[in-house]
Amino acid sequence: MSTVTTANSGEKVWGGGDNQPLGASYGKLMMWFFILSDALTFSGFLAAYGFSRFKFIETWPLADEVFTHFPFMHGNPQPMLYVAFMTFVLIFSSVTMVLAVDAGHEMKKDKVVIYLFLTIIGGLIFVGSQAWEWKNFIKGEFGAVETKGGSLLQFVDTDGKRVALADFAATLPEEREQLTRDKGRWFMDEPTLPSYSVAEVQAGFKAHPNILVRTEMIDANKKKTVLTRSESESRLKDASLVVEGANLTRNEYGSKLFADFFFFITGFHGFHVFSGVIINIIIFFNVLLGTYEKRKSYEMVEKVGLYWHFVDLVWVFVFTVFYLV
Repeated sequence: MSTVTTANSGEKVWGGGDNQPLGASYGKLMMWFFILSDALTFSGFLAAYGFSRFKFIETWPLADEVFTHFPFMHGNPQPMLYVAFMTFVLIFSSVTMVLAVDAGHEMKKDKVVIYLFLTIIGGLIFVGSQAWEWKNFIKGEFGAVETKGGSLLQFVDTDGKRVALADFAATLPEEREQLTRDKGRWFMDEPTLPSYSVAEVQAGFKAHPNILVRTEMIDANKKKTVLTRSESESRLKDASLVVEGANLTRNEYGSKLFADFFFFITGFHGFHVFSGVIINIIIFFNVLLGTYEKRKSYEMVEKVGLYWHFVDLVWVFVFTVFYLV
């Protein structure tokens, strides 16, 4: 038995040998310590998200209006459908990981290879899907206008359906120059210019009397507030810039904090999934090479499985707070 003797009392403490607390090996116990600390980290992030959301509940974006994209179905909104697909894939990969661990306990190398390979494929699909979702979130779909006071104005038709800036914005004979460091003072620059200027949006709105302005404020029926035509014209006069998509400073969907939390929390979780995929690939090749057959133990597969199940469980909470609640 591997032991360590303290300098003062001579008391023997565990050094990862045969004396296994809670019946767990040293490696498994360390993995549980890591999972516990990581769980506390995610808990802090999600708690901060919850506090921020309820503080700005009147302007928080509606998930059904943000996550509507589905591959090859552009222009046909499918609220939450692709997110549900991503969730199913990740949970299914957790099932295949359970089967891989079980096959390892029975020392069945061929089955470990198959189930571990399916787990890796599921992880890659999830990471790729998350990258695709980020791309759509950043690019945006309809566009909006931000007022001088920081309020967000979106556009709808008389039936309340969203209208994209491209559907009504006018084309004016004006030249807009991108401010770069070599042209600005004090090395100033600015983000990429939007597709339309404020003047073009205002002119197009004036030429389409069937379009109304919708504010970011949510009413008692959990619907965005739609203004009358006269109110819309009045609010639009206060427009200061055009917003397309979302980033860390602008957000066409609603509160800027929503985008900040979305990028940070889903990105942090995505990093965990990607790391898990890389680790699974390494373990997969070790299985192929017969490393664990020689050791007569597939405990490494079980330790990686603990991490993978944790990542899946965290996504259930992220999915709940971002997409369902």
